[in-house]
Amino acid sequence: MRFIIRTLAAAVALWVAIQLVPGIGVDLEANTAQYWGVLVIVALIFGIINAIVKPIVKTLGCALIVLTLGLFLLVINAAMLMLTGFIAEQVDIPFQVDNFYPAAFWGAIIISVVSWLLGLFIPDND
Repeated sequence: MRFIIRTLAAAVALWVAIQLVPGIGVDLEANTAQYWGVLVIVALIFGIINAIVKPIVKTLGCALIVLTLGLFLLVINAAMLMLTGFIAEQVDIPFQVDNFYPAAFWGAIIISVVSWLLGLFIPDND
């Protein structure tokens, strides 16, 4: 159940980023069932990328992360959003991220902040 709630929270975070950042979008009529279905699928892709690829990239970029006092993590998060857009495009999901800056960069920041805020309301089940 927690996985479903976290996925829905990620879909809401993506929706907020789409609303606030030009260059990130879904090529469907807004706020339909199909639109939200695409957001949930993209949230799943984003979650898989963050679970598999992001730790590898963070390990390889560890020196840059330390050297920049963690600011390089913003670049990594933006790259993960760009990769999500690329994979969605390859499997014919109507989600796109136009460019790295400003779309992916600011989109990743917004997604991170909204996900963190929503995570405050999701119980840990510990």
